[in-house]
Amino acid sequence: MPHRFAAKTGRAARPGRSTESGAVPPENTPSAVVVGGGISGLIAARDLARAGIRVTVLEATGSFGGCVGRHEVAGIRLDSGAESFATKSTAVPELISELGLSGAVVQPNPAGSWLQLAAADLPAGAQRMPASGILGIPADPRDPDIVRALGRVGAARAALDKVLPVGALQRRESVSLGEVVRSRMGEAVLRRLVTPVVGGVYSADPNVLDVDSVAPGLRAAIAKHGSLAAAVGAIRAAAPAGSAVAGLEGGMGRLAEALTADLEASGVLLLAGTRAEKLSRHNDGWQIRVADGDGDTRELSADAVVVATDGPAAVDLMSGALPELSAYKPSPGPGVALVTLVVDRPELDAMPRGTGVLVDREVEGVDAKALTHATAKWQWLADSTGPGTHVLRLSYGRALSPDDAASEPAHAERADEDLLRQAVADASALLQVSLSAEDVVGADVVRWVGALPSAAVGHSDRVAAVRAAVAEVSGLEAVGAWLAGTGLAAVTADTRTRTAALARALQQV
Repeated sequence: MPHRFAAKTGRAARPGRSTESGAVPPENTPSAVVVGGGISGLIAARDLARAGIRVTVLEATGSFGGCVGRHEVAGIRLDSGAESFATKSTAVPELISELGLSGAVVQPNPAGSWLQLAAADLPAGAQRMPASGILGIPADPRDPDIVRALGRVGAARAALDKVLPVGALQRRESVSLGEVVRSRMGEAVLRRLVTPVVGGVYSADPNVLDVDSVAPGLRAAIAKHGSLAAAVGAIRAAAPAGSAVAGLEGGMGRLAEALTADLEASGVLLLAGTRAEKLSRHNDGWQIRVADGDGDTRELSADAVVVATDGPAAVDLMSGALPELSAYKPSPGPGVALVTLVVDRPELDAMPRGTGVLVDREVEGVDAKALTHATAKWQWLADSTGPGTHVLRLSYGRALSPDDAASEPAHAERADEDLLRQAVADASALLQVSLSAEDVVGADVVRWVGALPSAAVGHSDRVAAVRAAVAEVSGLEAVGAWLAGTGLAAVTADTRTRTAALARALQQV
């Protein structure tokens, strides 16, 4: 039987191009350069162009959209990064509506996901993810699903949260998510519920994550309601009814494609394969030195610049004009490898683990931190593949605490073929369906470096300092997940707010 793995690494590249297909505003109108053609850069460019500003977008790679893109596996067009958006705010639905995609919004299968737990002092195995909570923090520790996950002793400790005083953690300027959960609900909640969820969402250890960055408003809600459980319950109750996430029929990559098409129609100049090397003030505007794929450089001038790259690159670029920013350069965040398998196994039609599995780091023999059963989660995808053919997405790579980093291997850095073999073994263990290379009809490995920005303790202070420094400089703005927070909803809302303010300032010049 021939080996049927055909892996390719990285984003599906599109050739570099310049696009000037729309009606370009007159030369005497304000101009802006957006550095970075990821989702935040595309949104910023669109809103500036709609305000009548001449816009150029610089993207160092060969394609636009960043982590919101698509690739083809076994002849199926699939998301190569983000596959959904949070519905807790109206930011993404409003953008989708403006782009004419509202009719494509779809809800995931309500079956929900599972947790794969390690043995520790409780029975190992998979169980359904508790329906209520935030980042794995339960709103009701007495819920039978919570008791099964924690054991009676762990659940009893979690219930003490209701009577514990709101203490010193509330008064500290910076505190980790892990400290908040451990002090309020105990080690079992942190280890068996919060750590697997946070690992799946942020590829991070909750002991190093800034609670105010990953759960804004949670500490204030604890002070108001008197306990962590009550705070979580109140936040959940205030959230919009329905599913916590939604997607697009055909994949979230359609969003980036629609944005790019809209920019082309608006006359925005899109320069792929073009890297911004230096940013400097020039008279009342900005000078941007750029280099193409051949290393040839040239200078661009603009009235304003929006830096929409990852955090480390953004600080490096802006430090030429704002040297004080160098002190606030964030770490690049964890590297993540996303392995997509298209398999032919009718047994998976039964959806043995709902829409997927989040994995406790201490589970032996499984290296993936999460598995999404995409054809179980999205009906449009199941309809396109037909019975018996399934799409599985396994994620590798998490940020570790300093104590663990020295001993745990960097799974996301393993070679493609090794990761693909591991993914088949992990999927078999997590789904309890024996899979082999012969069942795989297509596979791909996509690697993201810095896609999930670091939000370590003190990150909110860093963000505040960067925002304050940038605000002092006319015609400069910085956007992206490293400032707004992880997730399309956060990035979209923040980018549009800040771009609108920049557009108003430019129009008044």
